[in-house]
Amino acid sequence: MITRRGLPVAWAGLVAAAFAVGGVLHARGVLSIDHLPPLHALARRPTAASAAALVPAAVLAAVAVPVLPRLTAHLPLRAAFAAAFGVSLAWTVLLAVSGEGLAWPFTHPQEYPAVLGAVGDDPLGWLAGFTRDLPAYPTHVRGHPPLPVLVLWALAAAGLPGPFWAAVLVVVVGCSATVAIGLAVRRVSGEEAARRALPYLALSPAAVWIATTMDAFFAGAGAWGTALLLLALPGAGGSRGRVGRVALGLGAGLALGALPYLSYGLVPYLLIPLAGAAVVLRETAVLRETGARAARAAVLACLAGMAGVSALFAAGGFWWPDGVAATHAEWAADPGAARPYLYFLFANLAVLALVTGPATATGLAAPRLPEGPSVGSSAGRVLPVAALVAVLALDLSGVTRGEVERIWLPYTLWITAAAGRVGDRRLLAAQALTGLLLQGLVRSPW
Repeated sequence: MITRRGLPVAWAGLVAAAFAVGGVLHARGVLSIDHLPPLHALARRPTAASAAALVPAAVLAAVAVPVLPRLTAHLPLRAAFAAAFGVSLAWTVLLAVSGEGLAWPFTHPQEYPAVLGAVGDDPLGWLAGFTRDLPAYPTHVRGHPPLPVLVLWALAAAGLPGPFWAAVLVVVVGCSATVAIGLAVRRVSGEEAARRALPYLALSPAAVWIATTMDAFFAGAGAWGTALLLLALPGAGGSRGRVGRVALGLGAGLALGALPYLSYGLVPYLLIPLAGAAVVLRETAVLRETGARAARAAVLACLAGMAGVSALFAAGGFWWPDGVAATHAEWAADPGAARPYLYFLFANLAVLALVTGPATATGLAAPRLPEGPSVGSSAGRVLPVAALVAVLALDLSGVTRGEVERIWLPYTLWITAAAGRVGDRRLLAAQALTGLLLQGLVRSPW
């Protein structure tokens, strides 16, 4: 059995093995489209200029590692959430601007903004013909449902066009997942668990891909949908009335119902709110008549919101199963589908370990930690483990062969919350160092 001290070593070994095997496969031409497997990226050669560009992010990390855990532990809860969000946003932006910049990924011709000209002034007409015209669209559009493009179209229609505003939207929504996940953890595992998780969420190595990939927007949408559902259930906010709970449930349904229309790979994501809701309902004794009625109202409102999203897309001419079939046909013809299944079966998990960091491996794998027994309980791992189970299902299916550093972002942040069980600032420093090394040594297209 691996000891707690040995977990970071095992983490490093898994990551190193994935890169070593990937390097051999790339040299033999098996992974021709991945130049730094298991990452879909290029190696960045460190220079004095690139090191200097990382200094602001390094300074922020040096200050945040000792200070942020104190703030999140002792500030009033709302202020603690605000502090974590502020650090998350600053950390993400400073990492991005040390490289190619915040908006640079959205200038690529294979990204979502490239198709906005085809949408024009007729988004409903474009939606109705989306599946038919799919082969003519850029790579990322062909691999996803139509909602990401419609989100960026709405942003431009609101007077905020162009890659910069798209990047701002994605980064802000993606970083706000820190708050949403904190709220959900508080609801399921208690306030102490949430306070402890916040610093690890804020300084996550995944920030390298929150800025800037559309998957960060998906992560924020899913996190808020889950948080709203858990807050709508009985026991959260005793003064909240039936109307308030229904409103929260409806908001949760709209956000969660949008997920399959943002990415086909987000269907397993629904396991996370389901697992969280099961814990909340069990622990708040909803079998009592008043609690049962409140729970039914919130759940029905959520289901109505989810159904409403599907109905709107169907009315607009997009039938989800047809979109899945068309995208699968495009994927099967793409070079990415030829990537070796067995390598990525384990290499995807190595990437997951890398972007969640060594503290997360410790928090997930340690059976019982001496610090804070209340946050070391089984409930403290329900949400991260649900996300991990969903990821394992995707991994086994073989539909995600590579590029999971961005594709799995919505799951990655939930899994990172398990690091809060550790309470070790050396491991928090290791999280930040992992992010700095990734930004400094990896040149990602996202």
